[in-house]
Amino acid sequence: MGPLSPTRTRRLWGPRSLGVALGVFMTIGFALQLWGGPFQRRLPGLQLRQPWVPSPGPAVPSCPPRQRLVFLKTHKSGSSSVLSLLHRYGDRHGLRFALPARYQFGYPRLFQASRVKGYHPEGGGTQPPFDILCHHMRFNLKEVLQVMPSDSFFFSIVRDPAALARSAFSYYKSTSSAFRKAPSLAAFLANPRAFYRPGARGDHYARNLLWFDFGLPFPPEMRTKRGNPHPPRDLNPPQLRVLPSGAGPRVHTLDPNALFHPAPTAADGHSQTSSPITLDLGSSSFIQWSLAWLDSVFDLVLVAEYFDESLVLLADALCWGLDDVVGFMHNAQAGSEQGTSPGSDGGLTAEKRHLTARARAWNNLDWALYVHFNHSLWARIKQYGQSRLESAVAELRARREALAKHCLVGGEALDPKYITDQRFRPFQFGSGKVLGYVLQSGLSLHDQKECELLATPELQYKDKLDAKQFPPTVTLPLKTSRLFSP
Repeated sequence: MGPLSPTRTRRLWGPRSLGVALGVFMTIGFALQLWGGPFQRRLPGLQLRQPWVPSPGPAVPSCPPRQRLVFLKTHKSGSSSVLSLLHRYGDRHGLRFALPARYQFGYPRLFQASRVKGYHPEGGGTQPPFDILCHHMRFNLKEVLQVMPSDSFFFSIVRDPAALARSAFSYYKSTSSAFRKAPSLAAFLANPRAFYRPGARGDHYARNLLWFDFGLPFPPEMRTKRGNPHPPRDLNPPQLRVLPSGAGPRVHTLDPNALFHPAPTAADGHSQTSSPITLDLGSSSFIQWSLAWLDSVFDLVLVAEYFDESLVLLADALCWGLDDVVGFMHNAQAGSEQGTSPGSDGGLTAEKRHLTARARAWNNLDWALYVHFNHSLWARIKQYGQSRLESAVAELRARREALAKHCLVGGEALDPKYITDQRFRPFQFGSGKVLGYVLQSGLSLHDQKECELLATPELQYKDKLDAKQFPPTVTLPLKTSRLFSP
C-alpha cells in the first residue's frame, strides 16, 4: 500500500475514474470533517512513505526494523493474537506504548488523543515519544497523529463478515440490543430489521462492524416505505471466489450493485449518518472513495482467513524476523472457525451457505471492505512470491507447533475451567467460552519466562505494561484491575 504519491495516484485512479473521483471529492467535503481531516497526513511537513517493496531474502532482514507502529485493533477478527505479538515485541525491545486508562480508548466513540495515558500536549516536546498504539479504538486519523508520528507503520486486520457475524452474535449477545432480541443468528439474518434499530445501544456490533471500527462515515440510507422495511435486494451476494491456500493468486467476482447498498448505523446515540446535507451521490462512488482513502493511510491490512500468510508479509514489511511474529491464538472462542478460508463455502450445507450470503448482504459495507483488502493481500503475495511465501508459512507454523508442544499442557488452547492461574485465564465475556493456556511444569527459568509471555492474555499483558511504564509511586500490593469487555 503506501501514500498517494503521483505513481500511487495513477495506479488507483485511471483517466475515467479520476474524473469521477474529482467530482466525488468536491461533493463530499463533509467527509473530511467526519474523519477529522484525514488528508492532513499528506500535508507539507508530514513524511510520505515509499511504496512497499518485499525484502530480498528469507534470512535475517538487512534493513532496520520498523518500531513506530499503529495497529487498528478491529473486533472479532483475530486482532487479539496480533496484539499479543505487539505486546511481546514492544516489551522485549523497551518500546513505549500509547495505553488507554483502562482497556479501550473510549470505544465506541472516535479515538481522542486525550484518552492516552501520559499524553501531555503542553509538554513542549519534552515527553518521550510513543512507539506503539494498538488497543481498541474507533479510528480517527487526525487524533492518532497527535500521538504518533506520521511516518508510523499503519496496519489492521479484517475478517469475512459472515464469520465475523457468527462470532459477534455469540460474544455481544448481551451487549447489542439487536442480538439480544433475536433467538438465533439465523432468525436475526432472516429479518434483521425486525431486531436492528440504528442508534440503539450496542447495535453497531450488529451491522458493518469493520466499517465502523475503521471510523468511516456511512452513505445515505436507502429509502424504504415506513413500516415496510425490506432487506437488501440481493440476499445471495456475489461470492468471493478463492483458490485453496497455496494455489496461487485469488480471483474475485464482484457485482458493485449487489455490494454497495448504503447502510447507516449508530452507536450509543451517536449518529453515524454521513451528513445532515442531502447528497445525490451514488454509494458505489462513495465506498470506492472510502477504500482508496484507507489505501492511502494503511500500509498493510491483514486478512484473518489467511492469518499466517498475513504474518509473513507483516514481518517482511516491518523488517522483523519470523520469530517476532510467532505466537499463540488469543481470545478465540470454543468451536470458532477462525482461520477458515472463505473458499471453503462449497463444503457448507445449503442452509449455512444461505446464512453466509445473508450475513454478507446485511454487512454489505464490510463485505466490500473485505473483498478489497483480500484482493490487495494476494496482489502483495504475488509480488512477494508464492513459493517463497509457502516456505515462510511452513516455517512459521513449525515454530509455533514446537513452541506449543514445549510450553503448553496438551500443546493447545484449553477450556477456561482448566485454567486456575489468573495470570493466564482470559476474560470471559458473552455466551461462548474463551479459550486459554496452561503452562507445562518443569520448564527452565528462561523458558518459563518466554512461555509466560506467549500465554498471557491481552488484558493481563496490558496491566503488566501499564505497571512497567507507570510504576506506582508508593510501594503497595499490586491489585488486579477490574476487567472490562475487550
